[in-house]
Amino acid sequence: MEVNFHLPGLRQNFPLNMLVVGLLKQKPELFREGIRIASFFGEFPMSLFNGGRPSNYDQCSADYIRQVIRTLDSQNIMLRYTYTNMTLTEEELKDPYCNFCLKEAHSEKNGVILFSPLLEEYIRKNYPKYKITSSTCKELRTIEEVNAELEKDYHIVVLDYNLNNQFDQLEQIKDKARCEILVNSLCIPNCPRRGAHYENVARNQRIELANRKLPKEQQKPREPWSCQYGEHNRLFNSRSYVTHVSPDDIYEKYLPMGFNNFKLEGRTANIFSLVETYCYYLIKPEHQMEARLLLLDNLAANKVLTVNRLRPGRWP
Repeated sequence: MEVNFHLPGLRQNFPLNMLVVGLLKQKPELFREGIRIASFFGEFPMSLFNGGRPSNYDQCSADYIRQVIRTLDSQNIMLRYTYTNMTLTEEELKDPYCNFCLKEAHSEKNGVILFSPLLEEYIRKNYPKYKITSSTCKELRTIEEVNAELEKDYHIVVLDYNLNNQFDQLEQIKDKARCEILVNSLCIPNCPRRGAHYENVARNQRIELANRKLPKEQQKPREPWSCQYGEHNRLFNSRSYVTHVSPDDIYEKYLPMGFNNFKLEGRTANIFSLVETYCYYLIKPEHQMEARLLLLDNLAANKVLTVNRLRPGRWP
């Protein structure tokens, strides 16, 4: 059975993601059984429609956007825009950069992850070929809400992470093959500020975009954000959460139940943390050291990571 993983990043993590794809082709024996890279999700910074995580780069060139789209198409990997800004207005739907991105990738092979009903209606009308994913940002907390969402025309519904490992409830989901499990959420279970964090990202997206057109002395500061509920967590401590889904859980519990779509968050993650996450979920335990070093060596060789040489001082 195929185990579909959805990897984060169309810009910041794109080189690492492509190294993983290449490693899977060249050394499939390193990977856990049935692994398939089903999609890359995220946005081309800075996209007004973006939500969930802040953009860490300036807007991409048209050539770069087209290159990524062509590359994923050639690898038979779905591109999924994460367009979950929950505060969009009717006028903002005309944003030229986002519409360019949508137009260039418009295909039955690709998709969009959505939160806003306004944006969903716009995309269904103007870009009808996209497969639409219902975002985890909706925070659907009951099985009744999940099953109602699955009755709608969604390709995939991403479950709220708080349903993870609630197997008595998960068993009641009617169409498990169309659900996606966020397996490595760094938020504490039942985080009370998760929704507020999404809204903060959306507001700061506007501020960043407005600042691009202003001289430095006129630019507005970003709205501050801090979270006392695990904002700086990493894989090593989030594994203790009841919402954490381990690789063994995937193979021993979720796959037998009929779930086969698994999302790895980390669009803005530290690259070393992301390498560790990929090895943990995708690579057999006995090969993780080898895979980790292969990925890091290739990141350095491609100058994604810079390894500086020491400059010895001169004796007088």
